[in-house]
Amino acid sequence: MAGSLRIGWIGTGVMGLSMAGHLQAAGWPLTIYSRTRSKAAPLLDKGAQWADSPRAVAAASDVVFSIVGFPADVEEVMLGENGALSGLAPGGILCDMTTSSPSLAARMAEAAAAKGCSALDAPVTGGDVGAREARLSIFVGGDAASLERIRPCLERMGQRILHCGAAGAGQQAKLANQVAVAGVMFSVCESMLYAQQAGLDVAQWLELVVPGAAGSTAMNTLGRRLLKADYAPGFFIEHFVKDLGLCLEECRRMDLVLPGVALAEQFYRAMQAQGHGKLGTQNLIRCLAELSGKDWRAQQEG
Repeated sequence: MAGSLRIGWIGTGVMGLSMAGHLQAAGWPLTIYSRTRSKAAPLLDKGAQWADSPRAVAAASDVVFSIVGFPADVEEVMLGENGALSGLAPGGILCDMTTSSPSLAARMAEAAAAKGCSALDAPVTGGDVGAREARLSIFVGGDAASLERIRPCLERMGQRILHCGAAGAGQQAKLANQVAVAGVMFSVCESMLYAQQAGLDVAQWLELVVPGAAGSTAMNTLGRRLLKADYAPGFFIEHFVKDLGLCLEECRRMDLVLPGVALAEQFYRAMQAQGHGKLGTQNLIRCLAELSGKDWRAQQEG
């Protein structure tokens, strides 16, 4: 059973809707704000309360979770004039689950502390499937006592929770994850494109590869979508461009050279410039095919 915490939720997109839904199903009362009210309809239909601003969400909540698009959105909904912190009572907790800037996370924690509150950065990995199935991995930065207070909520959304350190450390851990994802996406797409052009039955090939040393979660999920030429977003290209840009900013700060990240950022930024920002990251396979004058073809019906 859910505890006595009153939960506020900001952002009901591809990830947020499912994540908030798990908290609602567990019995926590929800107050919700989303840029597009219609996206929150499934939660509202089940009894969640609507608020007209992030400030109003916080005024009705002990803990406010957010998962929005970009660092500028995080700053607006959490620290803005009508943001959640302005409506949060002393002792309240802000928990941003967006992949965002480590420096913004630290600034948010400092602003919260000045008001007698606390702020956690808790970005997630696992994509839309992980969000729906409540098996996300969650990287947390910030006050350990605040984490323990909301741990039951996080356990409803994910299977693995790691306290990474001080404010901003959760974001750093997630960005390190995105460095790995950047490489894996090339692995999935290049190998499947090679298999197609070599004349293999790509669907049968995939079944053999997924459980082997070359397999990965991305190969198992996005690889299967590619068999159907399904480019619907489990994770938007435009959000991955944002994440890779944050990685490169941190690399410059740390005097770290990661050529694979830089290459991935170039490819994904090119796809965004071509109008594909709302597609899933697996669209990389078409971009790679075009380099050789090839087309990626659906390998299965449906």
